[in-house]
Amino acid sequence: MKILVIGSGGREYSLVWKILKDNGDKNEIYVAPGCGGICDIAKCIDIKPDNIDDLLAWAKCNLIDFTIVGPEVPLALGIVDKFINDGMKIFGPNKQATQLESSKIFSKDFMNKYNIPTADYIKFNSFETASEYIAHISPPYVIKADGLSSGKGCFVIHNPEEAFEITKNLLLKKSLGKAGSRIVIESFLKGEEASLFVLLDGKNYKTFLPSQDHKQVFDGDKGPNTGGMGAYAPYRGIDNDLMENIKSNIIEITIQGLIKENIDYRGILYIGLMLTNRGPYVMEYNARFGDPETQALMPMLKSNLLNLLIKTSEGNLQNETIEFTSKIVCCVVFASEGYPKTYKKEVAIKGLPFENYENHLLFHAGTIKKDSKFYTNGGRVLNAIGVGDSLKDAIENAYEITEYVFFENMHYRTDIGEKGLKYE
Repeated sequence: MKILVIGSGGREYSLVWKILKDNGDKNEIYVAPGCGGICDIAKCIDIKPDNIDDLLAWAKCNLIDFTIVGPEVPLALGIVDKFINDGMKIFGPNKQATQLESSKIFSKDFMNKYNIPTADYIKFNSFETASEYIAHISPPYVIKADGLSSGKGCFVIHNPEEAFEITKNLLLKKSLGKAGSRIVIESFLKGEEASLFVLLDGKNYKTFLPSQDHKQVFDGDKGPNTGGMGAYAPYRGIDNDLMENIKSNIIEITIQGLIKENIDYRGILYIGLMLTNRGPYVMEYNARFGDPETQALMPMLKSNLLNLLIKTSEGNLQNETIEFTSKIVCCVVFASEGYPKTYKKEVAIKGLPFENYENHLLFHAGTIKKDSKFYTNGGRVLNAIGVGDSLKDAIENAYEITEYVFFENMHYRTDIGEKGLKYE
């Protein structure tokens, strides 16, 4: 089978790694555009993820049997609709369904309509109106850009002056462009965050094990939001009773709502949860595998990933099962200094290629390969993966990789997974 994976980061690397682990060399895998490390395990194609016309033309010309979409931008642009209309098989939700991620306002209105627990919110497209509202409420303030912003459009602010400044930057200075032309200001929810991936074939669903992301750039959840600085799985803060609550009051109501709206959702539904003393709330939906949670989950997944994705896209998931090992996995992101703002590229990386073995894995993200040497080519550069029988062991194994792989001014958080140790 010929497979095309769209994307270039650690998420896509881990998906390719898992497919190869499951199926060996039975499949021919292409990645567009890929990265330096992905090009060592699959064939990279120099087409950007948002160039969906060229991606479709290339897939047809090269007789691709199945396409897997990693990032959210091509989904929001309607790549799934184009491929399906041309008779091509593809994994991911269509453009209409992807609005659950591509528009915070759409998703909040959807949750409100179907009584899915989420924070109270008000929508704004005027700085004057938004600033008047901020002046009449107490901190902390939760301000979210409506559109896609690579995980950097959510702000939790503890003083009104900064809230006014962020709102001005979004609505007047267009700091996030069109993505910030409308905003949502939410009530602050206190609790623990968790991520839950749901495979949804339109009607039937299967859940992955819950995981926990670390979004802020610095230890102790300090600094600006990023695409994610690390994750671990499984997250033990969700027991069987809480999972049943999430299934009945969030997942199944979401699916019923989608069906009532005539939205045929086939793909991954990522649910960002806030676990409060009043129960679980939905902070956000995403329409694709999360990064870096996917990197933590793939080494635990016993089931054949490719088979699950194909069955999901066919609307035939009802007889499938998802099985996981009893291992625990911790993923630590090695980032460029300055991320998520400005950072240098083409910094030499020492210690590559890294030889993966059972409890120590290295997944590439923002890397480039020149003359057999690897260099940085993005904000999030590498993912150090530790596997263990306990979370403590998994954390130790992940951080051991820093002794072998490094680059100048490499930045990483030193507390990934520590919040989960209380459940051991």
